[in-house]
Amino acid sequence: MASALKRPTSAMGRVANATVTAALVASAVALGPRPVGGQAPTAVFKAGVDAVVVNASVRDERGRIVRNLKKADFEVIDSGFGRPIREFYAGNAPVSLAVLLDISGSMGVGGNIERARQAVAVAMTHLNDQADEAAFFTFDSTLRQVVGFTKDLDLVRTVSLEGKPWGQTSLFDAIASAARSTGERANLHRAVLVITDGIDTRSRLTAAEVSSIASSIDVPIYLLTVVNPLDHPGGEHAVITTEQRTVETATLADLARWTGGDLRVVSVPEHTQAELKDLFSELRYQYVIIFEPGPRPGWHPLEIRTPTKNLVVQARRGYTTVPQSGS
Repeated sequence: MASALKRPTSAMGRVANATVTAALVASAVALGPRPVGGQAPTAVFKAGVDAVVVNASVRDERGRIVRNLKKADFEVIDSGFGRPIREFYAGNAPVSLAVLLDISGSMGVGGNIERARQAVAVAMTHLNDQADEAAFFTFDSTLRQVVGFTKDLDLVRTVSLEGKPWGQTSLFDAIASAARSTGERANLHRAVLVITDGIDTRSRLTAAEVSSIASSIDVPIYLLTVVNPLDHPGGEHAVITTEQRTVETATLADLARWTGGDLRVVSVPEHTQAELKDLFSELRYQYVIIFEPGPRPGWHPLEIRTPTKNLVVQARRGYTTVPQSGS
């Protein structure tokens, strides 16, 4: 696919723009706290909107990215019923990436801030100059835009990351704000990369509410959680299992899963490099699937799957249609 490929500018492509703006406000204000693991977050689409846009990545049984699948290789299961795919895009395309660096006080413990700074530098090496675009934010109790979205990636690469971590952490609030900003970008492949120790002490939004906002504009959240090697169960290259997760890590993993993203835990430079290389391979080669939303108001559980055995599809898990006002 040509590098100039953008999100559709037709009516169906505008689902991630003006139509969703009101839905974002509603989801951030009206939703009550709910457990992410036990109840679906509410990704809101207004009734009558032209299309639902889903970015999906596919891996085989060995965890390798699967490329070159066709439209006919995918099935969309909406509330238990098959739904035809209206448009389909596959191939490499430019990336819009918002990088969030946690600079709150907890990051000063055990050398995590140094691990996080190194991860930012490694992430930037995976972006292509004059094709991809990035924005850089820091957050503690407040989200700060250091560099807005730009294709001049050196503006991000040369930002000083020095300074002493301080303040409480509004992790979920920061993710929600960055997701809104990233959702306005035109590139087919968009994501928020959060580099943090995973501890939230002050957010007003819950993980379910943040996930609903990100899902509604199809922005996957990728979380790179930095930890001390001594706190990394099983050794420096181990994967933390569900049983080993802390409450914070489990909540973050659920958030990432609902948005179609992922959570990685790193503790040494070699691990950081390997995880970010794999993450960008996934992000850069995603399938874009567009279909008409169901007419029934309410939550629509969504499954994107392929009939081929031993393939795992990663995509957001649902959306919600609500009646238009006055209808």
